[in-house]
Amino acid sequence: QVQLVESGGGSVQAGGSLRLSCVASGYTYSANCMGWFRQAPGKEREGVASIDSDGSTAYADSVKGRFTISQDNSKNTLYLQMNSLKPEDTAMYYCAAKRERSWGYLPRPQVFPYWGQGTQVTVSS
Repeated sequence: QVQLVESGGGSVQAGGSLRLSCVASGYTYSANCMGWFRQAPGKEREGVASIDSDGSTAYADSVKGRFTISQDNSKNTLYLQMNSLKPEDTAMYYCAAKRERSWGYLPRPQVFPYWGQGTQVTVSS
């Protein structure tokens, strides 16, 4: 089992920045791929970014060049640096973990067994 706790969400104006954090505990050695997902009201959950244990990353086209995923293994913490935020980035953001690597591809949320409770990001125009 892997437990995940997100933090860092909030309200920001368009063009602003936020950094989300996700602290993992439990059998973290089994989490070879971690990802950030988001879900806006009335919409399906979608992938934002993922990172494998070797550092390889993948991003959704909508966030490329604006968001950066990273991890600090010494702290068992996953990050999502979000710059140039847009109103359409408004959503609940979740981190997730799975055992298998994703080899540079952004996985579907359905393949992740472990999820955090989410942190809200609101971007106003």
